[in-house]
Amino acid sequence: MFLVKNKTTLTTAQVLKTLLLSATLIGVSAHSALAKNSDTPIRFAKGALSSTVTGQLKPNENERWYRFDASSRQYAIINIAPLTGTPETANVGVLHMPNGTQDGTKGGIIYQGCLPATGTYRLRIARNLMATQGRTAGYSVEVIVLPKYASESLCEYL
Repeated sequence: MFLVKNKTTLTTAQVLKTLLLSATLIGVSAHSALAKNSDTPIRFAKGALSSTVTGQLKPNENERWYRFDASSRQYAIINIAPLTGTPETANVGVLHMPNGTQDGTKGGIIYQGCLPATGTYRLRIARNLMATQGRTAGYSVEVIVLPKYASESLCEYL
């Protein structure tokens, strides 16, 4: 009898864990889908290799998200620079790749290399929370994505 009761308790615990994990995953997926829809698209003019976006984070904002589509093995460079006329610079950039990886750093060129997957790339621009005084933080971000034919020699050994 004791063994049957333990098995029932164990099964109930497993069901509860599974339900909790499922609810968490659904919530994360819904939040991720909502976040991607609110990302600002980075648009490239027809035939252009680069696009520049500028913006400002208000004192109560810590980050802003952008998105663009690219193919695997396209060579990309993403550079963050200060925005003239703003007291602080949002200089943290992190590129979230379609395959789940991410890469980035503070200021200057935050990504340079061959893109690993085809799909939508998400770019997070943020203020450096260790070096902020909570004022408006501006930024200018240049995104360069070379076409496949121009990327071939740069990405051939990957």
